[in-house]
Amino acid sequence: MRWDALFNDIESQLAEADRLALDAEINERTRAELVSLSLEDRLRASLGYRIGVHLLCGESARGELTHAGADALVLDEDPYQVLVPYAAVARYVGLGRHAQAESSSVRRSIGLAHSLRGLARDRTELAVTIGGVEGSVHLAGVIDRVGRDYIDLAVVMPGEVRRSQGVSQVSAIPFAGLAMIRSRKVGGL
Repeated sequence: MRWDALFNDIESQLAEADRLALDAEINERTRAELVSLSLEDRLRASLGYRIGVHLLCGESARGELTHAGADALVLDEDPYQVLVPYAAVARYVGLGRHAQAESSSVRRSIGLAHSLRGLARDRTELAVTIGGVEGSVHLAGVIDRVGRDYIDLAVVMPGEVRRSQGVSQVSAIPFAGLAMIRSRKVGGL
C-alpha cells in the first residue's frame, strides 16, 4: 500500500512538472509572438469598436473605428468622419487584446496620401487640426493639392464653397504636421 502511494505521488509530481513546462513554453511562445505584432494589427482587430484617440498636440477624438490603413485610421464620430495619421497619436483607449494581420498587399500599400487625394478629388470641406509642440491650430478649407509629403489647403470660411475670391490663404502643410482631419459624412447634415 505504501508503494502505491509513493508511485502515485511521483506520478503527480511528474505530471505537475510537465504541466509547468508546457505553461512556460506557451508563455514564451506568446511573448515571442507579441514581439511581431504591430499596433496597426491591433487596430485592425478593433474595427467596429468605439475607441479613444489622444493626440500628441493634446486634442482627442472618440468614435467607432471604421478603417485602419497603412499610415492612418478613420473614426466614425457622428456626424463626422475623422482621419488620424498614426504619427500624430500619443495613445489609444479601448483597443481589444487581439490582433489581425492585413493579408492584402494592396490594402497594406494604401497610405495617408491616397486618402488625402480622395478628399482633394471630391473637394470635401474639411476641418484640419495641425499639431505641434505648442498645441494645435484649426483650419477650415479644401485640399487643393496633395504632394508626396504635404497638402495645399485652401482656407475658406466654414460652410463656404471654395471659390478663388473666398480663399483667405493657401497653406502648405507637411503630413508630419497633420493631427486630424474631420469631414462631414456623406449624407450628414
